[in-house]
Amino acid sequence: MKVLLVEDDASLREGMGELIAEQAEVREAGSVAQALEALKEERFSLVVTDLRIGDKGEGGRIILEAARQRLQPVAIVSAATAEEVVKVLRPHEPDAVLAKPFQIEDILELVERFVILRHQVETAARREPPREGWTEVVAGVRVVEEPGGCLWIRMEPGAGHGRPVHQGQAGLMVVEGSLEVEGERRTGHQYFYLAAGPREVRTHEGCLAVSMALRA
Repeated sequence: MKVLLVEDDASLREGMGELIAEQAEVREAGSVAQALEALKEERFSLVVTDLRIGDKGEGGRIILEAARQRLQPVAIVSAATAEEVVKVLRPHEPDAVLAKPFQIEDILELVERFVILRHQVETAARREPPREGWTEVVAGVRVVEEPGGCLWIRMEPGAGHGRPVHQGQAGLMVVEGSLEVEGERRTGHQYFYLAAGPREVRTHEGCLAVSMALRA
């Protein structure tokens, strides 16, 4: 599991990187350009980025948009007020906000939430799906939820839906076949993340996927 850390203050980036490294592998970026290049090259369990980064101070929004397109979660680090964060990032919303100044336990707890989510999804994907209890939500799309909040989704070839998974933030993994989310295609045993809100999902060849909601 890997976290992308974006911070243009070298000393702060080093300190945060050391903390995050206690829970996940870290790739560091000191600029918006480096962050965008990293997002093209790898998939991350979490992207942690400063809000006011770059010459115009809009780097946080640019990185958030790029990560969203690649179905990866984003935590914004900022000393700004909630209203300022919303204004800079509009129309997008981050998956978490780490307010400056923060304590060591704050960043550790933040990263832990997303690392645990991925671990839970990967663990669930190694199990056999339930044989009974499936419910058809629309034509060609069936779901079943296990105790503990694990949601299985089975889609027939050519099926689609606005969002046949948890309505909030959730981690997913395709177990069989392939799934397309707003143009991004994921195949067997690829983990990805859906932010809150409607996200159209489709499959051409059919798929079996598993989902877990991000815990508050």
